[in-house]
Amino acid sequence: MNIDESLRKQLAATFQPLRGQAAASSFPPPRALADRLRKLIPPGGTTFSSIDAKGASHFCTAAIDIWLRGVHSFLVSASQTDASPIWASVCGYYASHYSVRGIAHLLGFFQLFHNKYLVQMIIDRGNYVCNFTGKNAGDGEHKLYWKLVKKNVNFIQNELFTENNPDSDTSDIRHRNHANYSDHLQLYPAFKTLDNQTLKDRVEYISKIVFDAPPLPRFNKFPDVEYVQLIAYHRIVYFRRLLDEALGAKNRSWNVYRNPPFASGIMDFQLTEGTGLAQLGGI
Repeated sequence: MNIDESLRKQLAATFQPLRGQAAASSFPPPRALADRLRKLIPPGGTTFSSIDAKGASHFCTAAIDIWLRGVHSFLVSASQTDASPIWASVCGYYASHYSVRGIAHLLGFFQLFHNKYLVQMIIDRGNYVCNFTGKNAGDGEHKLYWKLVKKNVNFIQNELFTENNPDSDTSDIRHRNHANYSDHLQLYPAFKTLDNQTLKDRVEYISKIVFDAPPLPRFNKFPDVEYVQLIAYHRIVYFRRLLDEALGAKNRSWNVYRNPPFASGIMDFQLTEGTGLAQLGGI
């Protein structure tokens, strides 16, 4: 995977406190990162605050947790493929969004939306420092996190990731907005739940689709559930391979969470050679 040395070093350092911990004890309580960052908001006229290594590791656990949310959303989407195309489309979008937001956290970003701050955690001569800025901090996270990832040197040429333009005819967010907010959609088939084998078959089918260009949801094909799920699956796999590459096999916590028990027997995070991720994602 093509990730630069500075990101590799940052991930190794911020994951270090989690390296020897049992998975059950490595996750802080809900809202731990947001609550800690609010306490670190610097006084007026300054923008920087120091954070300790444990606090910095919360960016890592927040990233893993939101990625797990993405995996779970993907399974919900796949399970509703036929029963509710609208809900399959919305959940598939969130599977993508959570993967992108997770990558933003790995890069050291976190939005304190209500406080109107964007926080960037950096490592300066071995010290963890948080920069609090108001620039773009009021943007919705569906715009902000995607933009932060796309402008990063590791992703700017990666066609799997976009700025999530709501006006584009091939856009994740436009597809979600149409499903959520448009009137008179009239897409309500008879509701049937999937058995586990059918769900597993759907995930396997998505993992083996071959493509030459980014499979972004096409507005004129709404609800373009297959493309919604396809791009979400590849972004989920990208996040997982990014941490595998950066951390190796020695981080105890990540080794547990990289194979979430709730997806066991259904989703193996594999891709068929030639599906397009190697060309688009640099894997």
